[in-house]
Amino acid sequence: MVLPIVAYGHPNLHKISQPIAADYPDLAELIENMWETLYQSRGVGLAAPQVNKQIRLFLIDTQQLVADEDEEENLEKIKTAFINAKILETRGNLCSMEEGCLSIPKIQEEVLRPKEVRLSYVDENFVAHDRWFTGYLARVIQHEYDHLEGILFVDKVHSLRKIMLKRKLEDIAKGQIELPYRMIFQPTKR
Repeated sequence: MVLPIVAYGHPNLHKISQPIAADYPDLAELIENMWETLYQSRGVGLAAPQVNKQIRLFLIDTQQLVADEDEEENLEKIKTAFINAKILETRGNLCSMEEGCLSIPKIQEEVLRPKEVRLSYVDENFVAHDRWFTGYLARVIQHEYDHLEGILFVDKVHSLRKIMLKRKLEDIAKGQIELPYRMIFQPTKR
């Protein structure tokens, strides 16, 4: 089942997510629904807070990416669920690259991130992993991990750019945007 995606402006996107145990109710079904949602919305990654679940879970699938001349030729292709992820360390120069987000549609901005990240996590079978990721994959992981920490990529853009984006962000928060996927907007104030 395709799930609606939580839109910019909704308070749940700025909450810190909680770890889960292997017996989390209907976890396999949630993961399957998140994969379906990711593909329907044409994303590369999707975090549980984006489908209104405040748990430490995100999915990444770089297998469907088509490398172009500007991308790294050795892009690691993975399809993985990351549960209870924890960034242990980062290294390498900060690199700037344009990012977008399913919760902030039709906006892409340059964001600085470290080139490498070491992550501990468990997969959907609750098998523990501790490994380094580099390049574009490290960027996607850091972007999705930020969702678990209540951080959005627009929180990391230069303050002047954020001022320039204010109107577009307000339109998204108010639901004044047309998309090919369903979204959950901030609750209306009474």
